[in-house]
Amino acid sequence: MNTDLADLLGTRETACLEFKRQAKRPEQIRQAICSMANDLGGHGGGDLLIGVDDNGEPADDVDMSDRLLLALTDMRDDGKILERPSLTVTVAPFKGRPVIRIRVEASAATPVRLDGVIWVRPGPSTRKATRDDERVLSERRRAGDGPYDIRPLAGTGLEQLDLGLFRSTYLPAVAASDVLEENGRPEVQYLAASRFATLDGTATALGLLVVGYDPSAFIPGGYVQFVRYQGLDLDAPIVDEQELRHNVVVTADRLETILRGHLHTRIVEASGFREEQQPDYPIEALRELCMNAIMHRNYETSYAPVRIAWFEDRIEVTNPGGPYGQVRSDNFDRVNDYRNPSLAAAMKSLGYVNRFGRGIGRVRAALERNGNPPAEFLVDQSSWFVTVRRAQ
Repeated sequence: MNTDLADLLGTRETACLEFKRQAKRPEQIRQAICSMANDLGGHGGGDLLIGVDDNGEPADDVDMSDRLLLALTDMRDDGKILERPSLTVTVAPFKGRPVIRIRVEASAATPVRLDGVIWVRPGPSTRKATRDDERVLSERRRAGDGPYDIRPLAGTGLEQLDLGLFRSTYLPAVAASDVLEENGRPEVQYLAASRFATLDGTATALGLLVVGYDPSAFIPGGYVQFVRYQGLDLDAPIVDEQELRHNVVVTADRLETILRGHLHTRIVEASGFREEQQPDYPIEALRELCMNAIMHRNYETSYAPVRIAWFEDRIEVTNPGGPYGQVRSDNFDRVNDYRNPSLAAAMKSLGYVNRFGRGIGRVRAALERNGNPPAEFLVDQSSWFVTVRRAQ
């Protein structure tokens, strides 16, 4: 005999129990499913009972047809709720009367979204997530999975990694010479210790990004797009366009060559009889912006590349991935956090970035020394957009 749901779940709505008298509003049903999959309170999921009124009493004339049960079950797979929730739809007794029970399991891939919106249930009501709610859900996922940059990527192996580059460039940057000369240690152990691969030989996102032959083959957004326009807007003729689908080491070398190749330098008066060369943009500021974009971008859910658009009067650098962790749009120049902490550590070891939050300060100082206007930062929840204007 089935246990009565009133005894099992209770008769009052809570953060993990919601009542609906009828299933006439599918969008509200989906919102409840999304909120319980997000499991903000850590209850292990939740239950939605259809056929129970707000007072916790069974309702009359509830539709329990096979057609409705199938429609409710299909909400799991119709693509509106992502990541796809795990749920079951059954008919069970509540105070001795049959009701529909939708049991939703807590998702391991939070935040779960309904048509792009995150719904949570902090108490006996369903509502849109706040920024702090979203942060909690994101951190919970990271705690379970670890950062994306150290996850092994299915279908990869050591053949996707440039092992010669690993030996010649990365290892000397992080290990003492006596360690490198240790005899009999398999190379896969060095790779695993560096989090570039697992001990069974599967490459991680970090390994592909730092020493992979083509990271974008397995990380679709793992590349840099450079476009040089002969004009002031996107309708201007394109004079140079390149996609850098390389690892960090090769990309850094090629990108510096490209940027220097497009710089113009003029002679300006200094004090006394001295003259100085002044480039349109200080290369150290451009390098800092580009490498930090590569380091901080969202590789997990965005397929857009880091974009560098060079116009006649300005350079725009777009980085997929908004503020992360403690960082917000109003404190990004003072507070640091790392979406890709192992990638940040690797790039710091290689000398490409400063990991301790001085990047924006260095950019501002370099622009001021060179006579450029201050950099303009536009930060939203999905991207960073930086504009650097030419020195006059």
